[in-house]
Amino acid sequence: MKSRISVQLAIMMFLQFVIWGAWYGQLSKYLLAINFTGTQVGNIYATFSIAMIVSPFFVGMIADRFMNAERVLGILNLVGAALLYSLTQTTDYNTFYFLMLLYCLSFAPTIALTASISMRQMTNPEKQFPPIRVLGTVAWIAVTNLIGSMGWGDKVTIFYISMAVAIVLGLYAFTLPKTPPVTTGKASFGQILGKDAFGLFKNTSFTIFFFSSVAICIPLSFYYAFGNPSITDAYKNAFIAANPGALLPDTFYVENKMSLGQVSEVVFMLLLPFAYGKLGIKNILILGLVAWIVRFVCFGYGDADSNSWMLYAGIILHGICYDFFFVSGMIYTDQKAGEKIKSSAQGLISLATYGIGMWIGSVLSGIVKDKYTTGSGATAVTNWTSVWLVPAGIAAVVLVLFFLLFRNDAKTKTA
Repeated sequence: MKSRISVQLAIMMFLQFVIWGAWYGQLSKYLLAINFTGTQVGNIYATFSIAMIVSPFFVGMIADRFMNAERVLGILNLVGAALLYSLTQTTDYNTFYFLMLLYCLSFAPTIALTASISMRQMTNPEKQFPPIRVLGTVAWIAVTNLIGSMGWGDKVTIFYISMAVAIVLGLYAFTLPKTPPVTTGKASFGQILGKDAFGLFKNTSFTIFFFSSVAICIPLSFYYAFGNPSITDAYKNAFIAANPGALLPDTFYVENKMSLGQVSEVVFMLLLPFAYGKLGIKNILILGLVAWIVRFVCFGYGDADSNSWMLYAGIILHGICYDFFFVSGMIYTDQKAGEKIKSSAQGLISLATYGIGMWIGSVLSGIVKDKYTTGSGATAVTNWTSVWLVPAGIAAVVLVLFFLLFRNDAKTKTA
């Protein structure tokens, strides 16, 4: 791959994740600031999961068959920029929900498109893609630190940042290397869905892994939807206790602290090959599940005073939680699928986890948040310990069932 193309793809990936990172982790804080309920926040987060369910069909029917991928990426980003602007103009729940659903439907396909455009230009994706993809994580860390430092986490500014960068990427996409469709002709609904991958369910262990992946995405949604407000409340309460009557500072740098999760994600991604050699796939997956339980207990009982280390531990455990279960799960799926249905199998797992699992989790997290919240608006008080014990309990059930029922009957390959 030419160095010029490598730079182009790196810039594309950086811009892609600035757009996503600017709003995703901070969305709940902004919505609570404009007096949305926990249930409403959960429902709005669920629009992303709905879009992730629809996305494979869109990419499969349009970008893979009828139009250059870089052009589709450009058009979707420009449409998305217009929808992001519309989101800045409303605080009505019904209107916001509808616009957010439309925006997510325009954004979700771009995640697969940027990966597809990158890999289509590469001669050795296994070696060349990781250095390009890591720019996305760097972008997420950079934009969340900017937002945290400026105190914009609960401001409409998060959408203006995404909008501005979406316009840049929308125009920039048309300068990317041409990535024409690779398939011609019509495809059946079953082919787009990846029906061949359903044969994997004949294997009991894969079935256990599949449903465990769906179930563990429920706790994952709790973190994405309410991690930021929970940690913000912890620091706010500690400040009020230590400084009664004082004005609250503009920012508690929560976004900066939470970006440590992405840092740990990179670290544990690098450690994953060594873990494979020492532990094997089942133990790695179990370790990932244990980490989910521990992190939610840390969030539930940590505070910003005597136990602030627990909040940091919960954040930093994100690397183990995500890499040791989800990334390892992708590798396990790849091993089980074989050469002919690799793509279909990965698509099936993505649809189940980011689609079905996180949709359930987003809706449930909002309901649970409201159940343990008293008051409303600026006077609302949430019992975050009770909230976080719910996903901890779900993760514990998944761990027990997975430990008892999963058998790795496939020959494990080292990374």
